[in-house]
Order: sequence, then C-alpha cells, then structure tokens
Amino acid sequence: MTAWQLACIDMAGTTVRDEGLVEQAFTVAFAGEGVAPGTPQHERMLAVVRKTMGQSRIEVFRLLLDGDEKRAQAANETFEEAYGLLVDEGAVLPIPGAIEAIKTLRANGIKVALTTGFARATQEAIIDALGWWGQVDLVLSPADAGRGRPFPDFMLVSALKLGVEDVRRMVVVGDTPLDLIAGQRAGAGLLVGVLTGAGDRQALHSAGAHEVIGSIGSLPRLLGLE
Repeated sequence: MTAWQLACIDMAGTTVRDEGLVEQAFTVAFAGEGVAPGTPQHERMLAVVRKTMGQSRIEVFRLLLDGDEKRAQAANETFEEAYGLLVDEGAVLPIPGAIEAIKTLRANGIKVALTTGFARATQEAIIDALGWWGQVDLVLSPADAGRGRPFPDFMLVSALKLGVEDVRRMVVVGDTPLDLIAGQRAGAGLLVGVLTGAGDRQALHSAGAHEVIGSIGSLPRLLGLE
C-alpha cells in the first residue's frame, strides 16, 4: 500500500501539451484589446504571461490591464474562446504517458485531481476532447477552488473533497514554479516538477521541487509504483 493518498496534477504543460497554444490564445486576446503582435507592448505583455504561467488567467489579465475589471473580463473571455477553438480543432493533445500514469496512480489507491488556470468551460472542453472523464477523481478550475495558484486552494479543496487524512500524503505535480509554490503552501509531502512545460530544472528546484522529472510518464516510477 502506497503512503500517498492524492496527486494534484496541473493540466497545460504537465498532462496536456502546450506547444505554444496558451501564448497563441493570449495573442488573440491582446489583439482584442488593441495590442498588435510583434509590437513592443505585445512583447512586454507576453513576458508577463510567461512569468505568470500557472496562475489563473483572469488574474493575469487584471495584472496586464492595470486592474480594469471590465477589460480584464473581456480579454479573458476572448482568451477562453480562442483556446476553445484550438481544442475544437484538435490542437490540444495529451502529454505522452499522461493517462497511463494517471491510471497507474489510481490502480494503486492514489486519487487524482486535475487543476488548471483555465475557466471551467475550457477545462471541461479539454477533458471532453481527450476523453478523460471517468479517468480522474476530481477536476478543479479557479472558480471551483476559490483562488488559483500560487494560493494553496486547489490542493486544499482537493484534499477536502477527496478525503485526504493528512496533506503530507499529497503529491503536487506541475510544470511551473507557481504550481510548486502552491503545493508547498498547502503542505504537500512531495512536490514534483516536470520539464514538458514552462519551467526549467533550476526554476522548478528554486520554487521548492523535491524532484524534477522529464515528464508525467515517469511519476509512477518515482513513487515506487513500477
């Protein structure tokens, strides 16, 4: 019997291939706010996007648009529509080995929660497209949890909903420093960075990763399940 009860796992860049799709959708949203691709302002905004990968998208737009709530909501809606179209076009694919890793965890008694900075509707569209309903125990968007990363809400709500006895028996897996910071704040016993998304090895370790692995496919081996 494994000591772990729950794995809280990020989506884009961790279980779902990014391939620049998030930045594409941000670019569409910026254009909707009058910021053309290739301009200095666009590059500055994209730099903020890269720095805040893993954070709730609406929070990023609030930051970029100086707290103008109306513009932030409009930009976020454009972003979600643009990403949704990419999902509909089949551009969103799983990280190789992701679903196999999830199945192995669950077969060994570890519950799996998928978390994301996307809006709930976009998250559901991704899971629909991948056929992952029934393959995980819980899916959470920022609206479901209360606050997105770097706050610990995703992990704490997952632990509450899935009956975790001790947060130290929780594993948090993500590709961004914010994923790991959130996990650390939640008191998770193991923080695992993956190299398939936004963060490099040094950044992930600096954010508190206990282990950094090539991809989610290596997680069962790390946990001694293979």
